[in-house]
Amino acid sequence: MEIIVISDTHLPKKNRGLPPVLKDEMKKADLVIHAGDWQTPEVYEQIKQFGDLAGVYGNVDGDEIKALVPRREILHVKGFTIGIVHGHGEKKTTEQRVIEEFAEEEVDVIIFGHSHLPLLRFVKKTMLFNPGSATDKRRLPYYSYGKLTIEEDIYASHHFYSSLL
Repeated sequence: MEIIVISDTHLPKKNRGLPPVLKDEMKKADLVIHAGDWQTPEVYEQIKQFGDLAGVYGNVDGDEIKALVPRREILHVKGFTIGIVHGHGEKKTTEQRVIEEFAEEEVDVIIFGHSHLPLLRFVKKTMLFNPGSATDKRRLPYYSYGKLTIEEDIYASHHFYSSLL
């Protein structure tokens, strides 16, 4: 099973759209997960055209997005438990907030966004996975999205690109 993981699309911004490289990957995916900061419902509708979609809202998302997706979600996929939350809040680091968000549940993976910084690391037995931003890299040299591949185990990778065209 292939899962494409994105976050912090912040679209439309400067008339940008989803990059072709990401669209191509979403066409092949079994599931797309968005970790918040969609910005508009049109982005949700556009991504949903590619197939199954799960996601949460972030700090820039308004009531229209909040009506479509929850603040946090837990998915059970092929024997793995995946927690999804944007990660925004006050005090503490984004990583600390997402770990605390799922402290009462046994999750194998926590997917989050907010920082726009790609991250893959483990805290005890839980994988923390931030795909970075597919369309708003800020001061980073590359845009990025993530991919989870589930077979007997779960594998995570980041995919980087320099152009939205």
